[in-house]
Amino acid sequence: MNRKRLLAALLITCLLLLAGCASSQQWGWYVVNPMVHRGRINLLFLMSGIPWTIMLTLCCVLISNLLGFLISLLGLAEQRIAHLVYRGYVEVFRSIPPLVSIFWVYYGLPILIDVGLEPFPAGMLALSLYGSAFMAEIFRGGVQSIERGQFEASRTLGLGYFDTMRFVIFPQALRRSLPAIGNQLVIMLKMTSLVSVIGVSEVLRRGNELAVTEYRPLEIYSFVALQYLVLVLIVSAGVRKLERRMGSDERQSGRAVTE
Repeated sequence: MNRKRLLAALLITCLLLLAGCASSQQWGWYVVNPMVHRGRINLLFLMSGIPWTIMLTLCCVLISNLLGFLISLLGLAEQRIAHLVYRGYVEVFRSIPPLVSIFWVYYGLPILIDVGLEPFPAGMLALSLYGSAFMAEIFRGGVQSIERGQFEASRTLGLGYFDTMRFVIFPQALRRSLPAIGNQLVIMLKMTSLVSVIGVSEVLRRGNELAVTEYRPLEIYSFVALQYLVLVLIVSAGVRKLERRMGSDERQSGRAVTE
């Protein structure tokens, strides 16, 4: 009920804001008005960047999760060298701003490997490396949050290290880390807007191109913001549903058991 009230209040606020903007001569909402031919064409052009944003987000999330998981194994290892490699990787890629990483991969990497990179794979690689550093910390923290007694109990049952991590530790760590993973997914979705600087035709790039031709940047970027808002709300709702299904909130699970 609280969620419905929040959505209703948000909708009413948006309608009042748009009504106030429409009554002002300083606004030109006709550029994104679906009731006129020009507005429909502009809306279709703006929304044509959504598939690229979704595709880039999915690719970056998959790569950063896989790479982050592999890197986190180094942080969980007992060898000092492995831990130093892990710490160096995380600190380097976590400290460099993602926009700088995008520019460096797009302009600098082809010089090193003598192979030209298209904007989409260059942006995907840069954001994946940046996100993998955070995912590695999330996975490492999730594993280390599991009680030490579960490791000892698994060893008592005759499970080896690999089976212990696979069947006992990792499922619990994933459940505990799911809220942080969902938050990182939302962040990655919003960071895809940065690849517009190298020419990827995602949501923000479409907005930039239309703002140059229509000379109505405020109205156009308002609709761009609305697109990101809708995408983030959809992702957040999906993550919350997955959390409830996996029982990530242990307090809620414990309350349900006691009831």
